[in-house]
Amino acid sequence: MQFARIKHGSVDWAVRSANTWRVLDGAPWAGGRSGIRVVGEEEVQQLLCPVQPSKIVCIGRNYAAHAKELGNAVPTEPLLFLKPPSSLLAHGGSVVLPPESERVEHEAELVVVIGKRCSRVSKEDATKYVFGFAIACDVTARDLQKKDVQFTRGKGFDTFCPLGPWIETTLTSPSRVLCRVNAEVRQDGTTRDMIFDVPHLVSYVSTAMTLEPGDVILTGTPEGVGPLVHGDRVEVEIAGVGVLAFGVKAMT
Repeated sequence: MQFARIKHGSVDWAVRSANTWRVLDGAPWAGGRSGIRVVGEEEVQQLLCPVQPSKIVCIGRNYAAHAKELGNAVPTEPLLFLKPPSSLLAHGGSVVLPPESERVEHEAELVVVIGKRCSRVSKEDATKYVFGFAIACDVTARDLQKKDVQFTRGKGFDTFCPLGPWIETTLTSPSRVLCRVNAEVRQDGTTRDMIFDVPHLVSYVSTAMTLEPGDVILTGTPEGVGPLVHGDRVEVEIAGVGVLAFGVKAMT
């Protein structure tokens, strides 16, 4: 099932049904139920970011080939960092290139959406706390990341976390992960190549911080990351989830 936050005059949670969206009376992980309103595809003005998380947890170097392409060692345990919620960007929006960076890159990623509050859960129980999956691009100012050593600034600019277009509750594993820039394939990987799988990541993150409903974990990116410039059109596609699309523009 696909759940989204839609703008159609008002802003509502909704679940997709054929070519319509059925409006919910609350967030789906909070038990939101389908109401009497039905919104046609043509009535949807915008698909908003489908989460409003308290935290965006990211996993670095979770694909061995990506770690190697950047000259980094393959980690022996998940490498965690955070992006601020202010970095979120909805499907169809535009990443804004900050003047402080001369090298901004794309990183296509599968997103895990948490559905229940969890702390210190086991790998065996971890999937019970997952509501569904979405798509993100961990946009990165690579030059600033290398300069600062810490990831915060290079990963944290406004618009640096396109995420959407909706939440899909089921996922075929493994899933193909693609990134196209101006219709050219830049990244073509599969979740089979993740060093640490979804249950491992949820369990590991939850030992460090309590995960709340609507929080997200970005699970890492396959090799092939590359630069973004003004005017680019980007599509991140994950089999069985959908396609996240966004533009790129210089700051004016």
